[in-house]
Amino acid sequence: MTPAAAARRPAVIPVVLGLAMGPAVALGLARFAYALLLPAMRANLHWSLATAGAINTANAVGYLAGALIAVPLARRFGARQAFLAGLIVAAVSLLGTAASGDTAVLASLRLLAGASAGVSFVTGAGLVAELGSGQSSRRATWLLGGYFAGTGAGIVVSGLAIPPLLASTTAASGWRWGWVLLAGLSVVALVASIPAVLACREPPAPPAASRHWPTRRLVAVMVSYALFGVGYIAYMTFIIAFLTGHGARPGEISSFWVVLGAATIVGGFAWPPLIAKLRGGRGLGIVLGVVALGALLPLVSDSAVAAMTSAVLFGASFLAVVTAATAVARRSLAQHHWTPAIGTLTVAFAIGQSLGPVLAGVLSDGAAGLRLGLTVSVGALAVGAIVALAQRHIEPAAS
Repeated sequence: MTPAAAARRPAVIPVVLGLAMGPAVALGLARFAYALLLPAMRANLHWSLATAGAINTANAVGYLAGALIAVPLARRFGARQAFLAGLIVAAVSLLGTAASGDTAVLASLRLLAGASAGVSFVTGAGLVAELGSGQSSRRATWLLGGYFAGTGAGIVVSGLAIPPLLASTTAASGWRWGWVLLAGLSVVALVASIPAVLACREPPAPPAASRHWPTRRLVAVMVSYALFGVGYIAYMTFIIAFLTGHGARPGEISSFWVVLGAATIVGGFAWPPLIAKLRGGRGLGIVLGVVALGALLPLVSDSAVAAMTSAVLFGASFLAVVTAATAVARRSLAQHHWTPAIGTLTVAFAIGQSLGPVLAGVLSDGAAGLRLGLTVSVGALAVGAIVALAQRHIEPAAS
């Protein structure tokens, strides 16, 4: 990079922190906070676990749609505008979720929230990748990890805000006020992200020829990533309901969620140096193995120590899976293949994520309860870790 080009670069760290408000809203508030509100919604709306899972599957299907349209929207309107528009739509959809108890309406709003999240998350990642262009692989991976860590901020804030709110309101109104609060927090995050977005340059549009890439090079990563989608979202959808059913009090639930979110932030910065050193699918396999271990602990012990250890291990590692999969794509392919490859990986992940909640919900409506659904999710994560290890290192020059 020339000195003149470097001089035109914004201060990278403040910009990444501002862009991290995108994942904070798209994932931390618009997706994962649903788990905190789910027990109250089930009690008030008389949902089965299958219905509860289907509502979050609608969110995951919306995310898949958003991921698919993110690049065309960015090409048409610009990545910065698409990023901000996604956050605005997410805030509006969260506010709308408070207004209805109709299952079809709620599913539609969760679909919309997921679509807006997909647009913001993908375009925001593109903006961060542009910030990291011309820098070392380790530095670029660290920037992506910092961006993904924004999700943890959303989890922490929702963990601090939602359980006390639910404890001070009735079952009929508490979950509605929870969605209103999430919408308000989303607006705050949106405003905080604007200076960072304005400081970014638009990523270059990928050439038409780059839309096709050698998918056979990353088959193991794609399968592993899809299995991760199945397993992680089942945990994030039902773990609060599981802990509540085993006697956890509001204060314990709040602590669990805050610890999980804080661990997500730490993991966003802790994993990238190790991921940058490991070749092939070893980094992805190791991270997924830790995620599987974290998801397993509440199933083998009802103790508070097991729950908190689960929060630490799962929280610190689950978003590092995204960093690890992205890093494999960057190291294995020529630069003009990065965007379509990451898009394809996102689709594989989103398909798995769409199956996870409803599969776990249907299984959990049986006699074994949530334990069976969560056990299947642990199995998916463990198999995903094994499959990732089959990914060999490929030099991009061979593309």
